[in-house]
Amino acid sequence: MKFKSITSVMVMLFATQLVFGQVFSPPAEGFSRKKPAYVTLEDGTEVTGTIDKLKRKKGLISNIIIEKESGEALDYTPDQVKFMYLPQSGLDKLGKGLDFLNDATKWNRDDLDAAKIKDGYAYFEKADVMVKKKKMPLMMQLLNPSFSGKVRVYHDPYAAETTQVSVGGIGVAGGDDKSYYVKKGDGVAFKLEKKNFEDEFAKLFGDCDSIKKAYGKKPKWKDIQAIAYKHATECN
Repeated sequence: MKFKSITSVMVMLFATQLVFGQVFSPPAEGFSRKKPAYVTLEDGTEVTGTIDKLKRKKGLISNIIIEKESGEALDYTPDQVKFMYLPQSGLDKLGKGLDFLNDATKWNRDDLDAAKIKDGYAYFEKADVMVKKKKMPLMMQLLNPSFSGKVRVYHDPYAAETTQVSVGGIGVAGGDDKSYYVKKGDGVAFKLEKKNFEDEFAKLFGDCDSIKKAYGKKPKWKDIQAIAYKHATECN
């Protein structure tokens, strides 16, 4: 009976994931140095090569060095790059976001290559970001590429995680990041933390009546993915 109960809970949670497809892209931490990376520069030039080195500031990419097939190494800073697709390492892809990857083929976005994302590539774009009190251009992994409207949500590599709930030793809930970088419209991206979500909610999502009605009284951090999805699909 105990096993049946655990199984039932897991099935219900899995079904919920399938119904509510508004999930963020799995954050990428490790990258393959064997598969090609695809970098598109501001002038439209497309550069293909393997990752030689990534330089970071506060965990965020500040430089990317690409080695071309000829052996030539090219060093790019974010002010030169428009967007890029970086191949995740095999271990980093393992078990991450299968529903998200499968759903990528259903996207109707001309500005994104769903096939690359389905193949395990992470999408990064340039954004001006406030790091402490300094604004700087950095390459940011967009976590809501399939539903990024006015509000764009980026991965915070230094984010802590919420407590994970387990059933029968298997994690079924929790383990979510406690912070993201977010940008609204043409604004500057800033670090949004769980503890400040209620204070920042109106600024990010308050222009949407249906969101204010559904979540405005006391917005919860666990609903941020659903809120971002609703904002992109109903309020842009």
